[in-house]
Amino acid sequence: MSAFIRSFRLSRPLVALLLMLAGALMFAVGQPAAQQEPARHAVVLTLDGAVSPATADYLIRGIDSAAEQGATLVVIRMDTPGGLVTSTRDIVNAILASPVPVAVHVAPSGARAASAGTYITYAAHVAAMAPATTIGAATPVAMGGGSPFGNDDQDDGDTEPGNGENDTETELRVPTLQGSATDAKAINDAVAWIRALAELRGRNADWAERAVREAATLTASAAAQEGVIDFVARNTEDVLTAAHGMVVDMDGDALVLDTEGLSLTTLQPDWRTQFLSVITNPNVAMLLMVVGFYGILFELYNPGALFPGTIGGISLLTGMVALSILPFNWAGLALIGLGLALVIAEIFSPSFGILGIGGTAAIVLGGVLLFDSDVPGLEMSWPALAAVAAASLAFSLVIARLAAQSHKRKVSTGAEEMIDLKAQVQDWAGARGHVFVHGERWQARIDTGPQPVPGQTVTVRAIEGLTLVVTPLPGGGTSIETQP
Repeated sequence: MSAFIRSFRLSRPLVALLLMLAGALMFAVGQPAAQQEPARHAVVLTLDGAVSPATADYLIRGIDSAAEQGATLVVIRMDTPGGLVTSTRDIVNAILASPVPVAVHVAPSGARAASAGTYITYAAHVAAMAPATTIGAATPVAMGGGSPFGNDDQDDGDTEPGNGENDTETELRVPTLQGSATDAKAINDAVAWIRALAELRGRNADWAERAVREAATLTASAAAQEGVIDFVARNTEDVLTAAHGMVVDMDGDALVLDTEGLSLTTLQPDWRTQFLSVITNPNVAMLLMVVGFYGILFELYNPGALFPGTIGGISLLTGMVALSILPFNWAGLALIGLGLALVIAEIFSPSFGILGIGGTAAIVLGGVLLFDSDVPGLEMSWPALAAVAAASLAFSLVIARLAAQSHKRKVSTGAEEMIDLKAQVQDWAGARGHVFVHGERWQARIDTGPQPVPGQTVTVRAIEGLTLVVTPLPGGGTSIETQP
């Protein structure tokens, strides 16, 4: 005990030092978090490709995340050929409602802000383009063979896209049809929309209208001269430098941007966005539907296999989710459904491949018509259609081959199966007796020929009720064969 006390006394300076360090640590930890000024930074998002539900989800959640992080600015690096109007509206609305200023930078060199990208650029608080980039061609065109705003036979009142009961999806691109009432309604609505954005941001509204009505386009330098964008910037750092000191409107309040020296935080798409991007690819969506159909079909054909049914169910439901997001043509979907029905009919009514081949043709034709091939990012690839056609054709040929083999085989069930079988006579008197065939004792009679004797082999020629009509084998014999 005395040794312990002496060691304790020798360590008192060390204990005092530890107490001092602990006190300093508690003091530092106890300071209010508000006194620690967060690092000033800008969140960078990337829109590369068609504007789709997946990209809209990514940008909207990125803007929300930047607001939660207390970011000073959101920069969207954009290179898009266009996309769906509903997704474009979602992105524009998110920018307009953002508590953080949003800068759109059309970059890198060679990029474009075509069609849908024009609306997004006009909605941004700060609009910039890299050298050798373009903007414009923002004319909306209906998809799916109908009006983007409802039925032409209904009233001509103003209708907001996406709210009518008969609405079909529209896409923003160069027009292919002119002069119809549907086109006029879509173009006038788009003109009003982009002019409203231009007036809000103080940009060139007249050129914006030309971009919609005439599919006009501009280069980066010309866009800056026309007042379509704020300035030309080579990279994101140049955007921050040029935007410093600009006054932007934030929901009616003027805000002076302080973007000098901001650090950049790039927000990459998460697994959800990547998953949506994959399944909303039209080729993937169609393959999922076909794989799901055949998986469930194989499970029904072989109950208990489990694996085909599990994979098929998951694929079918995932494909249906994709179709619920994507705009599609009902005629194309109906043709695919007809083709799958013909493939099923091949199983129950073998036509030696005729129904299967017709079903394959209907599936391929439906795949071609399912999505508008002119919409960026919604094109069906011929290799994918060829894979679906090959799978359907192979399945139909297998069914046809099995049907042909079954047709050539001797009947193995029912009364017809006993025709031409060999039977052994057990007893006989006059024209009647009993024979043993197929492990059973049957009544038998003979129409013509010599009277058989017990032990002789006869051939079954017909069945009348429970009596077999037999014929003695040439040469008699006492051996019996159970198969013809």
